[in-house]
Amino acid sequence: MFIALITAMVFLIAPIASAEEIVFFHTNDMHSRLLETDDGKKSIGLAVLASYINNFKKSNPSTLWFDAGDTLHGMPMINISRGENMVKLLNAAGLDAMTPGNHDFNYSAERLTELAKKCKFPVITSNVFWKKDGKRLLKSSKIFTLKNGVKIGVFGLTTPETLYKANPVYMGKLKFEDTVEIAKQEIKALKPNCDIIVAISHLGIDESSIIKSTDVAKAAPGIDVIIDGHSHTELPSGIVIGGTLIAQTGCYEHNLGKVTIDYENKRIVSKKAELLNKSAVNKVVSDKKSGDFDKLLAPDEKVISALKVIERENKAILNEKICEIPKSLSADREIIRRSEAEIGDLLTDSFVWSTGADAAIVNSGTIRADLKAGVVTRGDILSVFPFGNIVEVRKVSGKTLRLALEHSVRYYPSTAGGFLQVSGITFDYDPKLPQMRRVKNVTIKGAPLDDNAVYNIASLDFIFNGGDGYSMLKNLPLEKSYASIEEVFVKFIRQNQNLNFKFSRINRL
Repeated sequence: MFIALITAMVFLIAPIASAEEIVFFHTNDMHSRLLETDDGKKSIGLAVLASYINNFKKSNPSTLWFDAGDTLHGMPMINISRGENMVKLLNAAGLDAMTPGNHDFNYSAERLTELAKKCKFPVITSNVFWKKDGKRLLKSSKIFTLKNGVKIGVFGLTTPETLYKANPVYMGKLKFEDTVEIAKQEIKALKPNCDIIVAISHLGIDESSIIKSTDVAKAAPGIDVIIDGHSHTELPSGIVIGGTLIAQTGCYEHNLGKVTIDYENKRIVSKKAELLNKSAVNKVVSDKKSGDFDKLLAPDEKVISALKVIERENKAILNEKICEIPKSLSADREIIRRSEAEIGDLLTDSFVWSTGADAAIVNSGTIRADLKAGVVTRGDILSVFPFGNIVEVRKVSGKTLRLALEHSVRYYPSTAGGFLQVSGITFDYDPKLPQMRRVKNVTIKGAPLDDNAVYNIASLDFIFNGGDGYSMLKNLPLEKSYASIEEVFVKFIRQNQNLNFKFSRINRL
């Protein structure tokens, strides 16, 4: 009786297990925005991100930082090193894992594998394979064991659009297996050994995409969290499909994503997603004893140290003065990916000027930053045109050119990187008409477009290799290859600093 009473008392006073908090911080589509001054000072800055996350990890070791790609390419200080400078910075920052996005292939798949080997964290994607031997390009997954014993199974997915949204000239060696089927395989392999399943996906939720993260969530149940990228979508509290929480931050380090999971008795009790903006990340509880709750966060010293070395090495190249211009030219994606833009006119005019072609076309996704009024440096130019594409002239029939113009406006009113900026061409289009039947009244060099005629058209190797879906422009006869886009533009703008160009080339009916 006495023993039974003692046993009952022990049971009554035993501590009740409380839920453990597991946190995933996440970033996506940084496009090498590293500084607090980037993107009109909207970017948080990698040093501040690292400081915030690493401080948080000290109070809660059950914390991981994932990145969903389009990270190793974008800004001049990174592109100059073909991505290696970004690897150095991410290593210093303490990233735990990333999945490559389409732009992480811009230096070639071979270069991506080289960079992955230099990373102190796993770079994973499960659906990308070499054609030659069928082997995976990179490791497919990673299991993290937290200090509380919880095992997190993480696998990566990269958009199949990489085949034409990275430079297609590099993509012929790769194949992308069925995204949903690969996801199912990864879930099946990880589930027996893991408590929580996470997919880091560079798929996005744009309706125009081949396969979306939402499609994976619907067709491949068993993923607890998808850390997403690619569509540059801000999801303030995430979206839930079935049992899967999808989180995405937008882009350019405007926000830090935070997924919080309450885990108890070997099951997920709750999960939520939120976005921390620049102000929220910069302010932390610095001293609980003194009640100092509003002190600005000190940037991470390791990241700052690495940045100083990189900036010192790059300074002489990037600070070279190119010219001075009287007004700013916007590259706002909501404008330039839906309509004619002044910077697009200037760029395509530079193609015609340098090549003598009948006309020029360029995808708006090539133009990645504003060109500010005043002194223009080489660093500015490289920020605007970060991809290093080559200007080419190829022979294009009028009929094929018309198809290209139709493809340009097919997704309106959605923003599309394939929306064309043009020179030597004018046309109208009616978005109320069916796709590929919208373009009217096309002129080239002031005369109506002749479907049977053949024209010399200047564009980029990216487009002539079928980039952004321009398959109709692949394998056309090459007339001549010229310099890289930034070199052509620099020569032109030095002689046209007053920004002389004719606006009103594309008219929406």
